[in-house]
Amino acid sequence: MMHGFIPQERYFPYLTWTEIQEMSDKENTVIIQPVGAIEQHGPHLPIIVDSAIAMGVLGKALAKLDQSIPAYALPCLYYGKSNEHWHFPGTITLTAQTLISVFMEMAESIYRSGFRKLVLLNAHGGQPQIMEIVARDLHQKYEDFSVFPFFAWRVPHIAKELFTPQELEYGIHAGDAETSILLSLLPEQVKMEKAVKEYPQGLPEDSLLSMEGKLPFAWLTKELTQSGVMGDATAATKEKGDRLLESVSNGWVQAIQDVYKFRQPKIS
Repeated sequence: MMHGFIPQERYFPYLTWTEIQEMSDKENTVIIQPVGAIEQHGPHLPIIVDSAIAMGVLGKALAKLDQSIPAYALPCLYYGKSNEHWHFPGTITLTAQTLISVFMEMAESIYRSGFRKLVLLNAHGGQPQIMEIVARDLHQKYEDFSVFPFFAWRVPHIAKELFTPQELEYGIHAGDAETSILLSLLPEQVKMEKAVKEYPQGLPEDSLLSMEGKLPFAWLTKELTQSGVMGDATAATKEKGDRLLESVSNGWVQAIQDVYKFRQPKIS
């Protein structure tokens, strides 16, 4: 079961080199690199959370995607830039420089095989900026290469219907949303008896500055939380996770369709 959540027929490594060589319409075939992390997610969740979400959301989306649209998932890149969590045992982190090199070399391999559309589907909040840099540099180097640095949660979804305003603003790590979606994807790996409610502590009040707003400050997880949780994990349910997974995967179906139809803008 190397493909995990991904439909077998959509799993790129199951293809032979001759099948790849003989593919038609490679220029519009969508190649998707799921990206996660191996990092602490509190006492109740496994360290694979972000990678599981990337693969789970993508797998469900690809299962729904019209079969006429050529799209394939690469193996998940499990390690990411997680140094904000490195004070917690089990966290494995790459440097920004290493992660950039991995992305660049992976993408250039995809380009050499004849593909011209690459999606980076990232589910870890600590690295969108890295993928944006990589996407721009790749497109600058190969102007016929369209690269899409996407964050898993930025497609349309129903989170506002499921979670409180406090959770939506501050429940950014191992809280209600991530715990609920793990109850849907990997319920046997969730230890709800150890779930805690802990929101970020010591944030500036009456200030334009915030953790992840328009004027953010740099922070380390140990500065904001003792448990590693930022949110209310005790409120999580499988029912919320099922609904969230369904809506996010629907958003990803639309995103993949849009990438397939995308043509790089050019001034004629």
